[in-house]
Amino acid sequence: MPTATVWNTDSICLRPPTLDARSIARDVYERTCRTTFDAPGFCVVNVGDSIESVTFRQLMIEIKQEMASILSSRTNQTLAYLSAARFDQQESTKSHLDGGPEECFLMLGYEPSEVLSELEISDYTKCAADLGLSPTEFLAKHNPMFKAGADLIQPYVTKIPCFDNRSFQIVSINNSCAPYSVGGERWQGVLHAARILAPDETRRRVINSTMIARSPLGTDDLVSESSLQEFVHTSEVKRRGYDKRHLQDDK
Repeated sequence: MPTATVWNTDSICLRPPTLDARSIARDVYERTCRTTFDAPGFCVVNVGDSIESVTFRQLMIEIKQEMASILSSRTNQTLAYLSAARFDQQESTKSHLDGGPEECFLMLGYEPSEVLSELEISDYTKCAADLGLSPTEFLAKHNPMFKAGADLIQPYVTKIPCFDNRSFQIVSINNSCAPYSVGGERWQGVLHAARILAPDETRRRVINSTMIARSPLGTDDLVSESSLQEFVHTSEVKRRGYDKRHLQDDK
């Protein structure tokens, strides 16, 4: 019988006492970059409401660098950026993977917003393993985008209890689809979904979105250094489903 793991708040919700990228990275790495089902595959880091947006985005970059150091100290691999963008998302989504390679994760930086939302994570690779399926076989046969698949995976769903629209938060999500093997070293992913409780075109719900892949040592980021600096310092926000806007006060 399938057996889902229930993660308590302390396992997935972090509020670091300082903005030390190295210590934050250790916690994020162990929870997110899992190769077994003994870790959640995701976590939320709440860094409060007093940090500025540019400093927040720079912290995301530094955490990624520290996580790359952790990975390279254990393997002959590193972490490479596949994308980095800022957008205003106010459309609810069903449980899904973002397009990417077999082993990758999302680091999403949510800024304070008056638009209320909820996030949930579905441990589809654990459900697939319990059913004797690979992740890709599971999605082909039981995609949670449809009702039958959503019903099947329901025991594996975690509604993030600490997501707080008033704070700056880094949400890291293992976005992998690699097959699981006992004693293996492949990352085991999860699905994510967002529910926007009351979309409001007059407000902003800003997400600083990066996708990061597990890659051989020496692999270059697909995001150039100049583009990465633009991601950190720009005030532009793409509005998904609408147009491009500019934030006048980037705080």
